[in-house]
Amino acid sequence: MSGEGLQEEHPRKRIRLATPERLVAPEPKSPPSLANGGTAPEENKPDSELEKEIKAGITEYVSPDNPGFSGILKQRYTDFLVNEILPSGQVLHLESLTAPSNKQGLEQEKKTETSSVGAVELPAAPTVQASEAKGADSTPSKESVPAKEDHSVEASQLSDEDVAALRSILGEKTTSSIIHLHAAVLKHPERKARDFYAIRSEIIPDKEQRTNAHQAIRRIFSSRLETNTEKDETITIKPLPPRERGKGRAQNNDGAKKVKGKLGWDELGGEYLHFTLYKENKDTMEVISFIGSQLKLHSKNFQFAGTKDRRGVTVQRVSVKRVNARTLVHMGKNLWNAKVGDYQYHARGLELGELAGNEFVITLRDCHFPGEEGLDTAQRIELARSTLSKAISDFREKGFINYYGLQRFGSFAVSTDTVGVKLLQDDLKGAIDDILEFSPEALAAAQDPNSTKLISSDDKARAEALHIWKTTSKAGLALEKLPRKFAAESCIIKHLGFVDRKTSQMSRKNDFQGAMQMIPRNLRLMYVHAYQSLVWNVVAGKRWTVYGSRVVEGDLVLVHEHKTKLADDVVDEDIDQAGEVIIRPSGEDSAIDADDAFERARPLSKEEAESGEYNIFDIVLPLPGYDVEYPANAVGVFYKEFMGSERGGGLDPLDMRRKWKDISLSGGYRKLLARPGEGTGFEVREYTREDEQMVETDLEKLMKKEKACKEGGGAPGEGLSQENSGNVEMTDAEGMKKIAIILKLQLGSSQYATMALRELMKKGGVETFKPEYTSGR
Repeated sequence: MSGEGLQEEHPRKRIRLATPERLVAPEPKSPPSLANGGTAPEENKPDSELEKEIKAGITEYVSPDNPGFSGILKQRYTDFLVNEILPSGQVLHLESLTAPSNKQGLEQEKKTETSSVGAVELPAAPTVQASEAKGADSTPSKESVPAKEDHSVEASQLSDEDVAALRSILGEKTTSSIIHLHAAVLKHPERKARDFYAIRSEIIPDKEQRTNAHQAIRRIFSSRLETNTEKDETITIKPLPPRERGKGRAQNNDGAKKVKGKLGWDELGGEYLHFTLYKENKDTMEVISFIGSQLKLHSKNFQFAGTKDRRGVTVQRVSVKRVNARTLVHMGKNLWNAKVGDYQYHARGLELGELAGNEFVITLRDCHFPGEEGLDTAQRIELARSTLSKAISDFREKGFINYYGLQRFGSFAVSTDTVGVKLLQDDLKGAIDDILEFSPEALAAAQDPNSTKLISSDDKARAEALHIWKTTSKAGLALEKLPRKFAAESCIIKHLGFVDRKTSQMSRKNDFQGAMQMIPRNLRLMYVHAYQSLVWNVVAGKRWTVYGSRVVEGDLVLVHEHKTKLADDVVDEDIDQAGEVIIRPSGEDSAIDADDAFERARPLSKEEAESGEYNIFDIVLPLPGYDVEYPANAVGVFYKEFMGSERGGGLDPLDMRRKWKDISLSGGYRKLLARPGEGTGFEVREYTREDEQMVETDLEKLMKKEKACKEGGGAPGEGLSQENSGNVEMTDAEGMKKIAIILKLQLGSSQYATMALRELMKKGGVETFKPEYTSGR
């Protein structure tokens, strides 16, 4: 799709579809064995997608008797729309591309630009509490706070109202110390900031009072002093450098004045700029890396709740520290197939997993249903509606196994969980070697200008770049070839290939942990999380095979969800079942989300399991870690058996601490089954054009709205390109129109649309669109 506001697309690559394997009925399979947690692919029926699912532990269905259906997923990237659901429950949509205004915008920004004191990095200097200020003159190496009689004239120059205002906010001692410090700055205007002591106020718990203090000091002392709020809610007062004292603000290249100092950002709303990222057919990190390069920021400075699919149109929130919205608006003009907007300043950035879920609008094309042979188009549509109604009804009632989807394990030859295993085995070199692995086939295609092998240009460039690095160790040459989208590879090569100018040696070539730490944290943690996901998938299949939807003794439930069902002696969240005090991990001592670190689960007793008060949707399975309970039944035993096997990495589920905190897994819990939200539904539609777009994107809606406003109301869709040039009539072999299914799913955070589709469509039903070129990774 190419709505107004996006640059014209690159010439479209020629595409083809693999011959679909039509679904007849799901065939029964044996339960996963203890050795590998899954069944082998069926003989004489090669199915790479099925093999990938089995390798990832995805083997079972909740409603295996439903017939399912087949269809093509993501034939066009506008067939897969994803919008985040915010923690408030609101579905996120792109609403505006302009800088913020009103409460969080121009008025506050102008106020900050004209009055805020710039925060300048100063050498460390000792600070004194206001109560200690009088004794500071005992140190001759610094300009101490002068005695009162030396600067009585300066003090008398302040109005009684100003002195009273300072005293009412900061107290007598702090006010006196600030006045003396200011007098010393006037006496020695050439002295550097580090030549003076800093003053620290008493604790000021009220934010509005602290803001008033910042503003009063700026105004009264004519921007010669800077103020900063510390973590303990005190305020530090220091002189500015000589060249900054009393001066106005410089301007950015885009004409927006700089916002300096924590106070300046606080007045805007906070130091973190949150914005909506709309992207089409691009990886999240690819867009983030480009934005970072334009702003001269490392991609690790950006935070987001979760990555989104490449092939699709996705809308998500992103945060970045101390970037002005106007700067980002200006940069946004350079984006290709992406937009940024809906800016808002906040006091904190986003964290991984900080969303309620995602809303998916999925178009499945060329759908076929069991029993449709010999039916005309109208009858096929009726059959489709009947089949979908039953499937959706069971889907809402019985849910689906909450498997981690294949995208969790990456698209490269070496899966992300394999990298995670090596990290947990403390084999950092092996992990890096796996990340930098490439296909010889892709390299051969890159080196042969006459090659007819259809491999994407990005993957050929990646293979060539990594080959250069491995054979020459020349980071510069490798990075020139490496596309920007491959953030992990780029970070590793930059670090390991660093050349010390003094010695001309690669001083970091063996610093493998340092190289891994250069990868953005959200991306880096996905390796160990992928291993946890593999274990969880295999165990979930085992749990469903052995017990099905029954609640049994030893199953785990989350404590906070069932407090009313607990006896009084179990409610205390600071005492465990053995009566021991619980020592909770700090947020930095865990590779999981902050909220997950404080979730507790407990096993059900036989009486509780049989009481009927708990159902299968209450049951959770742990992600392996040092701070989780394991099921007190055969499933708990299976954790140890699987993780200790070769496929499980030979690891111990009870020993997940590592010296490197980022991979020291405290664990977490995940519901065994998931159910879609209330907004789940479907629509059956017939179509004739191959490139017909079924659903409008957020950008198309926004452009249509803006066009209507400018023109005083235009016809819907007027002026928007719908990619219908060269329309091709689409009918099947019998000359009937083709059928598309439009599904709307609202899924919780970390629930996968592909796994929901798998439950609805059954084995072989989802036919992922395949371009004519291969990845060659």
